[in-house]
Amino acid sequence: MAPLPNVPADPHDHLDAYVGLEVAHASERARARGWATVRALAPGTFVTMEYQAGRLNFEVADGSVRRCWKG
Repeated sequence: MAPLPNVPADPHDHLDAYVGLEVAHASERARARGWATVRALAPGTFVTMEYQAGRLNFEVADGSVRRCWKG
């Protein structure tokens, strides 16, 4: 496998801290902490398994974050 190019490191953040936050507040917080892309998804949404550095994903139900993961 070829070496990866100079991929920037993800921001140092505690992902569990986003769980329970209102999605707009969580998105603002994530961008302020350096996440380049913030994606809100409904429960059960099909997503590809490709990893994108700098992206934070939220599973959102009833306007608040249920789950959070990188990539």
